[in-house]
Amino acid sequence: MTNLIELYRRAEKLNIPVLHFPLPRVGSLSVMDEDGSCAIGLDLPSRHTETDLRVRLAHELGHCVTGSFYNRWSPADIRRFHENRADKYAVRTLIPVEELDEAVAEGHTELWDLADYFGVDEAFLKKAVCYYTYGNLATELYF
Repeated sequence: MTNLIELYRRAEKLNIPVLHFPLPRVGSLSVMDEDGSCAIGLDLPSRHTETDLRVRLAHELGHCVTGSFYNRWSPADIRRFHENRADKYAVRTLIPVEELDEAVAEGHTELWDLADYFGVDEAFLKKAVCYYTYGNLATELYF
């Protein structure tokens, strides 16, 4: 399991600055410059739990690492494609399949318990379960 400090270190290693400033409407965002460099913006930490910050930072790192960006004029299917790529990166980072299997083998079988074990919210855990079970993030089909 990757903690928040490790995510910040990963961003630093990749030369991706993480900036904190008010982002009340979106909570987080990532941008890529013309030269391919990225930056991540996170809403002020005082407004979010560590769980929320971990999920958001892992997701935004996913955009940067996979190059999954779009603009506000992109069609919804293009947006979903890029958001899914970022989410899959976040899932693999925060809940590696081997660790999920071990947690279940140890008796963590309830969604709320697994979410607590991995330090994520239930909605994110459901994405991980869908991804590893069905190969997609379509939680609405399975939960």
